[in-house]
Amino acid sequence: MKKRNVVIALSVVVVAGLWFLFRPERLFINKSVNEGLPTAATAAAAVNPSAPAALIAGQFHSGAHDTSGMATIYQLGDGKRILRLTNFKTSNGPDVHVYLVAANDATDNDTVKKAGFLDLGSIKGNEGDQNYDLPSNADLSKDHAITIWCARFNVNFGTAPLTQQLIQQ
Repeated sequence: MKKRNVVIALSVVVVAGLWFLFRPERLFINKSVNEGLPTAATAAAAVNPSAPAALIAGQFHSGAHDTSGMATIYQLGDGKRILRLTNFKTSNGPDVHVYLVAANDATDNDTVKKAGFLDLGSIKGNEGDQNYDLPSNADLSKDHAITIWCARFNVNFGTAPLTQQLIQQ
């Protein structure tokens, strides 16, 4: 009887641990975000239309999970830079982050790990328009891609290679 109770207790602990680690319910639950473009970006473009608010942009392609949408880096009127994801959609998961990657593109997991990256924070939602502050040490001369990264499992969900050709003036 004691052995049976110990096995049941251990089984419950293992199942709870696996549930916490994998968070399978997130595969079925979407979190939508609908942030607007900060007014400083639109105000800067209105005051000086010849100075582009958008610096660099790219379209997402899928990695380990279906990922789509647009990533654009904007220069705000106060000099601050932000990353804006629009029409964005990917899978939900545990511990998903947005990375600015020092590579032209990242089609696999190893590219992200070897190239180096800046963590812009946890993803706000797996669907919708959202903004992320770029740190002052972000170097757009070497950081050329945005990757959606599952930090728990070291998996690249999808990447947007950034190019100036995609920006419409």
